[in-house]
Amino acid sequence: MDREENKVDVIVVGGGPAGISCAVTIARAGKQVVLIERGKFSGSKNVFGGAIYAQPTREVFPDFEKTAPIERKTVEHKYAILGKDDATVISYKKKHEDAVSYSVIRGKFDRWMAEEASKDGVVLVEETVVRELIVEDGCVKGVKTELEDYYCDIVILADGVNSLLAKQIGLRGDLTPHDVALSVKEVIKLPPEIINERFNVNSDEGCIYEIFGGPMLGMLGLGFMYTNKESVSIGLGITLSDLIEKSLKPYELLDKLKEHPQIAPLIKDGELLEYSAHLIPEGGFKKIPIVFGAGVMVCGDAASFVNNLHWEGTNLAMISGKLAGETAVIALGKGDFSEHALSRYQQELEDSFIMKDLRTYKDLMSGIGERASEFLGYYPEKINSFFEMFTSVDSVPKRKKYRDFIKAFFTERNISELFKDIWSAVKLLWSILVK
Repeated sequence: MDREENKVDVIVVGGGPAGISCAVTIARAGKQVVLIERGKFSGSKNVFGGAIYAQPTREVFPDFEKTAPIERKTVEHKYAILGKDDATVISYKKKHEDAVSYSVIRGKFDRWMAEEASKDGVVLVEETVVRELIVEDGCVKGVKTELEDYYCDIVILADGVNSLLAKQIGLRGDLTPHDVALSVKEVIKLPPEIINERFNVNSDEGCIYEIFGGPMLGMLGLGFMYTNKESVSIGLGITLSDLIEKSLKPYELLDKLKEHPQIAPLIKDGELLEYSAHLIPEGGFKKIPIVFGAGVMVCGDAASFVNNLHWEGTNLAMISGKLAGETAVIALGKGDFSEHALSRYQQELEDSFIMKDLRTYKDLMSGIGERASEFLGYYPEKINSFFEMFTSVDSVPKRKKYRDFIKAFFTERNISELFKDIWSAVKLLWSILVK
């Protein structure tokens, strides 16, 4: 086939939220764009906790709430600090007029986005793996698949956390076990009325749990639980470094989480529908790769755009894809696909919440990582032991209980370790609030 006949304006690699948002932005501007997805359909290989954020989604699909396969509107967030067999749960509940987030089933939602993109002119190529990028005179000119070569003016990489294509052209280096977490998740079927009763919600309402401790005590790991219409998604994510160093199997940790006295009653008698695993970028701001070059841009997980503290990834993916798409449209209008022309994408990222938020938490992972066993192990256990003491009634004077608790706190943790903990916490807060 003649090269010009096999050429389009833009090729987007990866059919997740970042890639679809990018592709549809370009197509709506009247440009030719091909979206290449390696799975059977968009969403078939994509995994996440369970929620999409309404406001950023509206930026790409303004009327998504009318036709998208959303599950439940989130009305409550619970933060559960688990001990070995006890828990402290903090809850925030508010019925917003406009939803903040919705639970979704990723396979259904991504497929819907891809169908909407196709209606807007995106050419979707599924079950196709991009083997490598075509580079000529230092500029990306297209992609090589197992079938044939495709040419274009700009390639946009949205191919996930372990982007081998970005690595191929030197935009990123190798990932280390500290840079990624392995997330495992199960979807457990339950009748809607049981979900409503156990989570104290109405049929159109949902609840999100963010889980600390339990089987993850002392490790860089968090758990999650989301309510769907007729199922509950439950899972956890642990850094690969912790899994390797402690010789842990993530599915065994998930089984222990499901057995915890705080969690087990919520999913009792449920039927397992799905098990999945997925790598998540964990390095934050300091591990963001180069996100543009001559004829190429990188967005979504491939660019490590994940805010781990707030469990935000899908919104960063969609907005970074949108910004990359807008930059591509401008470059196409000028006929300039140089590194200088595409540097506009970097500036747009800097001006957005994406880089501002990631920069705010740039020291989070290193700060917590240094004292993970304390911040995510010792102190969560002490929070639970405090509430055990505070709520017990056994004819022991309250003042004695308080004194015994404080005494135990200082005898279990020597002064030097306490000062190290305080100093680490102060440095972390300083980096977030002041720097």
